[in-house]
Amino acid sequence: MSEVRERLERVDETIRACESRYGRDPGSVALMVVSKHQPAEAVREALSAGQRAFGENYLKEAKTKIEALAEPTAVWHFIGTVQSNKTAEIAALFDWVHTVDREKLARRLSEQRPAGRPPLNVCLQVNTSGEKTKSGIAPSALPALIEAVVELPRLKLRGLMALPAPETVFERQRRAFAQLAKLAAESTVSFDTLSIGTSGDFEAAIAEGSTMVRIGTAVFGPRA
Repeated sequence: MSEVRERLERVDETIRACESRYGRDPGSVALMVVSKHQPAEAVREALSAGQRAFGENYLKEAKTKIEALAEPTAVWHFIGTVQSNKTAEIAALFDWVHTVDREKLARRLSEQRPAGRPPLNVCLQVNTSGEKTKSGIAPSALPALIEAVVELPRLKLRGLMALPAPETVFERQRRAFAQLAKLAAESTVSFDTLSIGTSGDFEAAIAEGSTMVRIGTAVFGPRA
């Protein structure tokens, strides 16, 4: 058995144990494997082990990988900062974008989504920790953005995403994720996705309602 397959199995077992521990429905938390900085061969190995959802941060790297693999069953998630001059390619290449934080970007993604493809799944990124160096809309501005995005015909608003400030204490991790879960619960729009939790804090995210965890290191190992 390959190392990637073994790590995927361990991560899946941990996710299912967390679902049970925190009263979540079995299978309610999906795994998105973060494949940035990983070669196509490593992604192919994960595909052969049954993994289908992959997250990429950088368009140029992702495009090369997506075209090299040419795997129709793979589901590609863009999880990096969206630049206005790259929305056309992102809208064409990806199945999901998790980092929409401005109406302008959302409109461009909708207008540039190819007609032959289904609506682009999007999550709105919220800056829950108020970090000036981090992308994401302020919680107070979220309702207006939600209202704008749900009207765009080539987008499908799935939920919210956040990347809180790094925290090693479990209860503090939970508090950061609970803020996003509260925003989702208070929205007038029904969401099916909370994109929260990475290799170092996904248990706390699952405890607070995550439906999709973004994990790279625990699957591919530490980057050189």
